[in-house]
Amino acid sequence: MKARIFKPSKSAMQSAQGKTHEWVLECESPSRRDPEPLMGWTASGDTVNQVRLYFPTRQAAVSFAREKGWQYTVAPEHKKVVRPRNYADNFKYIPPGEVSR
Repeated sequence: MKARIFKPSKSAMQSAQGKTHEWVLECESPSRRDPEPLMGWTASGDTVNQVRLYFPTRQAAVSFAREKGWQYTVAPEHKKVVRPRNYADNFKYIPPGEVSR
């Protein structure tokens, strides 16, 4: 079985970094996903693609995958760089010939 280990990014609906501190192990389903004929929802013959396991560290997720004998890929962690800004800089006058920072 193949698995993917990654650290999720924040959703578009949130401004803070909540639910982005844990590592996630997702199994990759070998079966195709097709639309269901009755409702039109996406369906799969395998339910393993619905399972998401959360781990506090990347090493814990990797060791779990190794214990189970799964093949896995680890996506690199994306670090967000926060530059401190002052609210008053939004209203600062910059003469027309100068470059803003």
